Amino acid sequence: MRLLGRSRLMTSVPWSTHTVELRSDSVIKRFRRESREESKREWRALTLLAAHAPGLAPVPRRADLAAKEPVVVMSRLPGEPLRGEPLSDQQLKALAAAASELYAAVPADVLAEVPARPGRQHHLIAQIRAWAPQARPRVSGEVGEAMDRGLEWLARSRMERVSRPDVPMVFGPGDGNLANYLWDGTRVRVVDFEDSGLSDRPFELAEITEHVASWVGPPLDVEAFPELFDLNAAERARLPECRRLLALVWLFLLSFDDPRHPRNPPGTAERQAARLSRLLT
Repeated sequence: MRLLGRSRLMTSVPWSTHTVELRSDSVIKRFRRESREESKREWRALTLLAAHAPGLAPVPRRADLAAKEPVVVMSRLPGEPLRGEPLSDQQLKALAAAASELYAAVPADVLAEVPARPGRQHHLIAQIRAWAPQARPRVSGEVGEAMDRGLEWLARSRMERVSRPDVPMVFGPGDGNLANYLWDGTRVRVVDFEDSGLSDRPFELAEITEHVASWVGPPLDVEAFPELFDLNAAERARLPECRRLLALVWLFLLSFDDPRHPRNPPGTAERQAARLSRLLT
């Protein structure tokens, strides 16, 4: 179960695409019948990474993607999730190394056949536009002010007018939750690819730096982390814009948290409002 669904969640109802059964040497993911596309993306990513970056992700064992409730079986990786613990310099560098290996893993000719991941820029912008009339009347104070500033920034930005960014395409995991990055004491490996697909490095890095898991507990060093990547000029220019967009998405998501059944500590939305305001300064 994820802490929050991404662009697909706008209510307080718990939501997950799958269940996970952990065995001694394998993991079985059983997807809901309406999550067939997620199961296909998971299997595609596992098979691609097994071929082009062996050891970085679980080994695909078998899949029944045509079942009423699709099933994907993979090897079980060693290690503990990076979420919830302060990261040492060694762990931060290992996280960057794993992400870099993942982004570069799929050869260009193969990557050209990979569909774009869900939740890309134009999808998120459309979701924000749909959320705004419902979310804005529900909030006030610093959350409302940050939401207004974010919407004003979005209207001025070029993000709505650019269909495809002029940066290199990569294979992206599609989920920035640090719980998906496992540290075994030496290296980091990656799990959870149901939202994976064609993407770009600035967008994927923003997924990590802006994910609530990167700051609601012991914070990720979101300034030092991107510096561990050799981004070109266009990617460096795009990164702050992606961070603002993802931060705005998270502000909306957190504003929907039900105070009677909160998923996050009190004041999380207000903290996110402050984070977004700093990014917009």
